[in-house]
Order: sequence, then structure tokens, then C-alpha cells
Amino acid sequence: VGLLVPRLKLRNRTGMPTVNGLIPDCWIYLQDRRVRAGRLQIFNNWSPYMVADWQNKVWIGMEYFCREGDDLWQMSDADFVRMAAGELVLMGMIGPDDVLDSIRINVPKAYPAYFGTYDRFERLKSELLQFDNLHCIGRNGQHRYNNMDHSMLTAIQAVAAAVAGAPAAAVWDVNTEAEYHETKSSAGA
Repeated sequence: VGLLVPRLKLRNRTGMPTVNGLIPDCWIYLQDRRVRAGRLQIFNNWSPYMVADWQNKVWIGMEYFCREGDDLWQMSDADFVRMAAGELVLMGMIGPDDVLDSIRINVPKAYPAYFGTYDRFERLKSELLQFDNLHCIGRNGQHRYNNMDHSMLTAIQAVAAAVAGAPAAAVWDVNTEAEYHETKSSAGA
């Protein structure tokens, strides 16, 4: 659910300069048992170009983890938007009348499932690699939990391979390291 609001009640206390004191986070995993949302995104912080009036408005994305056909999936758009806005109010992030605009999007199969025949994934991958003109990219193309950066990197490598007439195998090497951290602190935490 995307919600456009004039401001967040949360203020930036990090010392990192931000426009209008907006908290600097791109996404926040929600641990509040009172809400059903699992993650919140602040699209202004991904890029100001994602928000038409980025100096005076904030686009928030509320992510809900559900399955096709469950109660969240079946909920009407209007009810879902009301629920999401109500959860932000409950958590003290916005005021009750702050929502200026909204959109609700259902994304089927947004996350890969690691059950069923997943133990035979390497066999499937080797079969797919037999097709020189097939480049599997992103989460759904590779059936792996790539973040946005990794998904874009698979696309970049696929285009480079296609232009060079090279095999598609290199895209499968993205995000295979045993340890991945977006930021490592000097404290080692």
C-alpha cells in the first residue's frame, strides 16, 4: 500500500542531514505486534525523483506479507488503505487525517518459496542454462531472494552477455557469497 502524506511524526535525530528532518531510512522492518504490516518503505529516501513534491510530501510504502486468496489478498482496496493508514496512526507515524493519496497493489509470488521441489533447483538451473538466449534475472527469474541491487545487477549482466553473444551463466553468480552485508560497521556489528 502506497500512502502519500504531508510529513511523518517521526523526526530525524541521527545527525545525518535530511530534507525537512525526514528520518533517513529507506525501509524499516516493523516489530509491532499490533499491526499486520511487515515492512515500511520511505520512497523519498530511495530517490527524490520517486515523489513529485519530495520537499513537502512523503510517499510511504507499507508491505504486507500474504498469500493469494487469503484475507489480506481478498480485502478491498479501500479497506486495505484504511487499515494501512490506521496502522501508521497506531504506531504514531502519521496523524489520522494525513493521507493525501493512496494506491494498493497485490504482487503475486513476490518472494520465492523454498519448499516442494526446491531441493531439485540445481537440476532446473542446469536445464535452463542449455538455452543461450534465455537470461534468468531478478527474484522471480532466478527464484532466489535477491534484493533490488542484486536483481538489477542480474539484469545488467544479462544485457551485457546478450550484447556480447556470451552465455547466460554469469547471472547466476550474483548474490552467491556466503556473507552479505549492505554496510559493515567498524565495530563489527
